[in-house]
Amino acid sequence: MEFIFRVILYAADFYRYAVIIYVISTWIPDIRRTSFGRFLATICEPLLTPFRRIIPPIGGLDLSPLVAILTLLLATDGLRRIFAILL
Repeated sequence: MEFIFRVILYAADFYRYAVIIYVISTWIPDIRRTSFGRFLATICEPLLTPFRRIIPPIGGLDLSPLVAILTLLLATDGLRRIFAILL
């Protein structure tokens, strides 16, 4: 059970860092055309798309990655609490 818990937490951490790198990559020209940029888009867009539907850009600034990262942090915190009770 503890192994599954750690895998879930590591996956959430990886996903969070992937979103941060994806956001930073938008500032670098032509990075989205590389295989690395396409890989990041493939794993990050499914998370960001629902948030983009709910939260419109404010002054041209897309806040969906920030909300997605906060959601991941809250979810992992909740999972830590649940697993602390179970273990």
